[in-house]
Amino acid sequence: MAKAIFHKGQRVFVKPVGTWAIVHDVVPHWVKDVAEPLRVTYELGLGRDFTAGELVSEASMNGRDTQEGEDDLEIEHWRVFRMKNRWQGQESSERHPYPGTFPVVMTDEQDWGGWRVPGAEYDRDPNRIEHQARMISTAPHMTRLIRQFAEYAGAHPENMPNELMPLARRATSILRHIFEVGDASKQAAE
Repeated sequence: MAKAIFHKGQRVFVKPVGTWAIVHDVVPHWVKDVAEPLRVTYELGLGRDFTAGELVSEASMNGRDTQEGEDDLEIEHWRVFRMKNRWQGQESSERHPYPGTFPVVMTDEQDWGGWRVPGAEYDRDPNRIEHQARMISTAPHMTRLIRQFAEYAGAHPENMPNELMPLARRATSILRHIFEVGDASKQAAE
């Protein structure tokens, strides 16, 4: 059975979106003849309901060092899983890097969401797809590295060699592209 962890009007950090929001409504999901709700989700006005695992309370964020808390929220643990290829056995895919399997990048803590390719596309260029899987699974760590570089360059421009300043501006531009989801959707609508 589930219990509500957050309450209406509480300010929370929404990990999948990377922004703060206010809980508009606590939504219990009931089952007939059961005394407690089966699960509880939270309506934040962001287009869908969120589970407690996707939210962090403001109090828990303030209890830790700010930089450490931001890193914990920003770094998701994406990983490459090997899935069995149902269409080709190990003997018919001997030229593949991992015969009889293909990569799937899991981007959710519960191992449901992620990235995968159709079997035919994997068969066409398995080394390229393996490379893409490794790139995608390390993207959260590369994003943190780029953010740290951009923050350092912004805070200490006198310590940055002139050759690195264009890279710092490019890093800031990339981060803006990654994190400014709301602004990009507004611009697309106009």
